[in-house]
Amino acid sequence: MKWNREVFRMYDIRGIAEVDINEEFAYKLGLAYGIYISNSGKVVVGGDVRSTTEKYKKALIEGLRDSSLDVIDIGIVPTPLMYFSLFNLDAIGGIQVTASHNPKEYNGFKIAIGKETIYGDEIQKLGYLMESEIFPSKIKGTYERFNIAEVYVNFIREKFRFERNFNLVIDTGNGVVGVIIEEILKSLNIKYKGLFIEPDGEFPNHLPDPTVVKYMSYAIEEVKRNNYDGGFGYDGDGDRIGIIDEKGNLIFGDKITAIIAKGILNKYKNPKIILDVKSSKGVIEYIKNLGGDVVLYKTGHSLMKAKLKELNSPLAGEMSGHIFIKDEFFGYDDAIYSSLRFLKEVEKSEKSFFENFEEIPFYYSTPEIRVEITPESKKFEIVNDLVLKFKEKGYDVIDIDGARIEFDDGFILVRASNTQPVLVLRFEAKTKEKLAEYQNLLYDELKVYNKYIKNEN
Repeated sequence: MKWNREVFRMYDIRGIAEVDINEEFAYKLGLAYGIYISNSGKVVVGGDVRSTTEKYKKALIEGLRDSSLDVIDIGIVPTPLMYFSLFNLDAIGGIQVTASHNPKEYNGFKIAIGKETIYGDEIQKLGYLMESEIFPSKIKGTYERFNIAEVYVNFIREKFRFERNFNLVIDTGNGVVGVIIEEILKSLNIKYKGLFIEPDGEFPNHLPDPTVVKYMSYAIEEVKRNNYDGGFGYDGDGDRIGIIDEKGNLIFGDKITAIIAKGILNKYKNPKIILDVKSSKGVIEYIKNLGGDVVLYKTGHSLMKAKLKELNSPLAGEMSGHIFIKDEFFGYDDAIYSSLRFLKEVEKSEKSFFENFEEIPFYYSTPEIRVEITPESKKFEIVNDLVLKFKEKGYDVIDIDGARIEFDDGFILVRASNTQPVLVLRFEAKTKEKLAEYQNLLYDELKVYNKYIKNEN
């Protein structure tokens, strides 16, 4: 059977449930994974709270078992707990059924072989295998359940102790993080006010994306109204974080990474800290001033984890809130663990959330601006054209992931999203006037492609 090839994305599988992805798809993925991994052993399977996750997880498990692989079902848990299980169970890989922060209509799969998530050509190979004629093995794999959440909570409890009496707002957006973060915060004696903690795959209050101000507005108002120390927002599957300071400012992952770096940089000699191309120049300057060697790299959780391993780096972070900590941890993106490492740095500093972030050199900046492109296939073509145009005009262009046009006092970024049919834009400058100038410079270039632009957010 032929599937919509666009669901096989750069670093995961993601599409519209019951249109692009269904139970047959999940089953065939299980069979294909068994052939692809060409090994015997146990595979961990978890899932998020979406309405289709349970049936897709069940079909996936059947496919895995029919390929002769044994399955450890860890239940409905955040994606980082699937990663955690790879380091704490006897497993040869894992699959999480999730579409992260995407709208409720979506679902998908994040896939690991060994202890690493696969991406790029490896995901495409799985797609081609699924479309080929593959059959069940004569040997049926075994099935067992395992409570990885209990092991994880105990791990966190042993890792952290807090003397400072923090009082926080926690918004999980009705995603999968709610139950486990409550258990962790209570065990660490951290006071909190929970918003939208109850898991609900319909996401009735807002999409669980902690980098969007309108989704975090409830938490922002709660922090400001009742004088909390700050707030944490977690995305739908628990691998991305947004932080609110006590003044109600929503802080993105690059700056969170910078504060976490304070407690890491003095442990290593000239450590390489990896940031994605959307990250602020202020963060780059801050980390360099603390003795870090900053490496800019492509956006994408699988890509960043691979780069972290390649460079033997203790820390990497994306503006989107994926933060990867290898120092005293496993090097994957875990928003719960990252939030606690941040909180520990705040405690050590004896400063507030706001005062910590104020240490980072200030630039005026935009959040991620998403420009929807149709057909989706045009997004890469547009970005490739823009890279060439800006280079031909003599601009300093970093082209590892789209075009980041560098200026002494800021940058322009345009890149194609690997998870949605959009161009991602971001701008930064030392003055509001320059920020507007840089925005107009890119928008003028984009006018050529107006027929492909569906709308701007």
